[in-house]
Amino acid sequence: MGEKGFLNIYKRDMTRYLRFKTQFVSSLLQPALWLSFFGISMAGTFDRVLSDTSPVLAVQSIGYLTFMCAGIIAVTILFTNIFGGFILLFDKNWGLLREILASPMPRKDLILGIIMSGITKSWIQSSIIIVFGLLLGVSFFAGFSFFQVIVSIAGIFAFISLFAASFLSISSAIALKMDSPEGFQGITTLLTMPIFFVSNALYPVDGFPPILQDIAYFNPLTHLINGIRYFAIGDDFTAIGIHFTYTSADIAFSFAYLCVFCAITFIFAWRTVEKVVVT
Repeated sequence: MGEKGFLNIYKRDMTRYLRFKTQFVSSLLQPALWLSFFGISMAGTFDRVLSDTSPVLAVQSIGYLTFMCAGIIAVTILFTNIFGGFILLFDKNWGLLREILASPMPRKDLILGIIMSGITKSWIQSSIIIVFGLLLGVSFFAGFSFFQVIVSIAGIFAFISLFAASFLSISSAIALKMDSPEGFQGITTLLTMPIFFVSNALYPVDGFPPILQDIAYFNPLTHLINGIRYFAIGDDFTAIGIHFTYTSADIAFSFAYLCVFCAITFIFAWRTVEKVVVT
């Protein structure tokens, strides 16, 4: 495979993703259904409960559906990529991984190719959710010029890329160390639950107990959502009765945090694939 080995891995994974229509369609419909049913029902509940709340003057007020949509995008990326390494376990159990590792391709290209395909899938899913959310009434990019929308989408995709690469690296390392699908699923599920619930995906972290607020602060999912909300909604808005503000320094920190996290997880996956022995 030579220097372009990662491109072959990328093409192979994307071909498989697009060829299996059931998997492809379900991966797009699931977050859309979650947004349409759970999001709309919860939005109605919050709107009734907070109907008497006084709005903050000169500050954009958004509904819960808009607030939640950013979280749905982030959680979809989390679940897609934390389970994305399963392909390596599949290849290992069917003897395909042994052939790949025996090729002249540098082993890091295996991880790079899978990460590239995971990022592409994440971009596709995020685009579908954004379009579907706008059709449902999500107030993304409200008042933005065309140029601002392009910049905002690029910013969202940059945050998504770092997060997707990080959790695909983690997932790949787990898959390379596991022998059974049940073990892989057990560990990845155990990881996703606290990452999901101890974040600002569905609700603000201000109401958490102090120890959970500290955990949420170091949660990569929280930093991804901060970036999505900043670029899709703005730096100053109110939602569910709370005033949210983001500074450029806040977003720069979140981006830098994800960069460091991505580098660490990639090195971990790289070292794992360099040491793995498949018989």
